Amino acid sequence: MVPGLEDCIEQLAQLHERFCPRQVLGARMGLYAGQLLGLDLPQKDKRLFTFVETDGCFSDGIAVATGCRVGARTLRVEDYGKIAATFVDTRSGIAIRVWPQPSARQAAQAFAPDAPSRWHAQRDGYQLMPAEQLLQVEDVVLTEALTEILGEDDVRVTCSVCGEEVIDKRELIVDGQVLCRGCAGSSYCQRRGSLR
Repeated sequence: MVPGLEDCIEQLAQLHERFCPRQVLGARMGLYAGQLLGLDLPQKDKRLFTFVETDGCFSDGIAVATGCRVGARTLRVEDYGKIAATFVDTRSGIAIRVWPQPSARQAAQAFAPDAPSRWHAQRDGYQLMPAEQLLQVEDVVLTEALTEILGEDDVRVTCSVCGEEVIDKRELIVDGQVLCRGCAGSSYCQRRGSLR
């Protein structure tokens, strides 16, 4: 088994009722990224920053392998519906994107020939497959500076329109006004009025 994977599996068992192939993929991607970037994972500091391209159990696999967490501001979900992640070494600026080989599902069956189903073969096979057969990697460049992505701790402003506090330099300046992203037109919901 891949070094560190057994610990990840134990942690994932505490988070999920059922251990699945996507959790294994997340853990394998995180561990492989650490190896490629020369980082000791799971991290104890905030050197690694990770973008995951979908939510759910895959993201938990990434989190337990890397030590990156939303609450520590070292993991961000950019939900593109893809089993993929970008790992950024915040010291060197090196960024790599990792995703499964297109043939990984079929190839996993050869590593778990006695599995009772394709699902089980993927879950078990992904644990045993060499990283090069399971995963693809490419060097990437972030489209925004990491300092802009991370924001700035302890910076607070008030939105000129809704009056709500905006933290960590997430505000936008539009026509000279300080606005939250929602009031600037980039919101995931529409206001309908207060219930209380």
